[in-house]
Amino acid sequence: MSTISFLNISMHGHVNPTLPVVAELVRRGHTVTYHASPAFRAEIEAVGATVRDYPGGNPPFPDPPTPLTWMEVLAETAVRWLPGVLADLRRDRPDLIVHDSACLWGAVAARELGVPAVSSFTTFAFGRQVPSPTHGSWELLAAARARPRSLWGYLRSRRELRRRFAAGGLPLLDVANIRQPLNLVYTSREFQPAAEEFDGSYRFVGPSIGSRPADPSFPLDRLQDPVLYASLGTVFNADPQLLRTFATALAPLGGTVIVSTGQTDPDALGPLPANVLPYRFVPQPEVLARAALFVTHGGMNSVNEALYAGVPLLVVPQGADQPMVARRVVELGAGLSMRTEDVARGTVRTLARRLLHEPGFRAAAAGLRTAQHEAGGHRRAADELEACLRAAGPVRRPVPVDPSQRG
Repeated sequence: MSTISFLNISMHGHVNPTLPVVAELVRRGHTVTYHASPAFRAEIEAVGATVRDYPGGNPPFPDPPTPLTWMEVLAETAVRWLPGVLADLRRDRPDLIVHDSACLWGAVAARELGVPAVSSFTTFAFGRQVPSPTHGSWELLAAARARPRSLWGYLRSRRELRRRFAAGGLPLLDVANIRQPLNLVYTSREFQPAAEEFDGSYRFVGPSIGSRPADPSFPLDRLQDPVLYASLGTVFNADPQLLRTFATALAPLGGTVIVSTGQTDPDALGPLPANVLPYRFVPQPEVLARAALFVTHGGMNSVNEALYAGVPLLVVPQGADQPMVARRVVELGAGLSMRTEDVARGTVRTLARRLLHEPGFRAAAAGLRTAQHEAGGHRRAADELEACLRAAGPVRRPVPVDPSQRG
């Protein structure tokens, strides 16, 4: 069998969809190594892969988290990590490299070693009608003028990459959209905007949802219908007052209301109605399987999982690609969207009542549920990777070169 190396951005939204794929590849007899930060070691080892730690833990999250500062961090991280990553890969001798679409060091490593590569899109696929956050634009130019230090930091790192490594052929600016001859997109073609724009190199494999360890501490057996669920994800500290507004707005409409607080302490929400259960983290697929409504920040993974369960959504985007995801949900009739600044108890309750009682929303979500299931998920992704391995044949690797010896 083959050796496959995954290189990823160490964030839950980027890592989680790949884990069922890794588990399936291991089940089929492949050896999988996975480069990530130490914080993800337990999750990755649980699916059977061998973890290769990035040095120094996570790169600093950009502040402010804009496309330009994100580009700067990605390029600087690539320069810093590539020597160690390449040393690991030379020992592992992978037959295939799978890297996140924004994992600049993964794409460079594949070129450096002459190994076939696949790009993993945990967002929408990006193109002319669906531009990525880092595409060349007037907004990016304005950001560069406002933060020239970030621009020069990015350009300096890109110049260093070209000098020391085989970094040619990669996009100069659009580093969130690194494409390969095979690109796995973890949603259905029906949910992808402008799907007709993308050629056969893009495989819309649908949500990658596998079995997860049971959480005996979560009271699934106590849930009363209708189950209403609210979560703003795990990346940022959610405003306790915002979460409290969701809880108190939904309480009169639900049998059980579940609020996932993420990094926010549940006690910070204060006293809540008796039918509200606040938890830092919940077994989301299992909760969504019971839910009649999902209030969400619009993270791609969360929305994919909700549509996989056929649950209508109230999307409250917080940033990144979430406004784009919210627009698509509304466009397809599977939910409604509102701005954070418009969140109030009465407004949330009015929109939630519509989602619960107007049948069109559940019908649209049910249609997307069918599309999400038929796309194939993690097993389809594993099939595509195996087909890529067969097409590539034996990897003919160049003689390893120590990057430090380059001029």
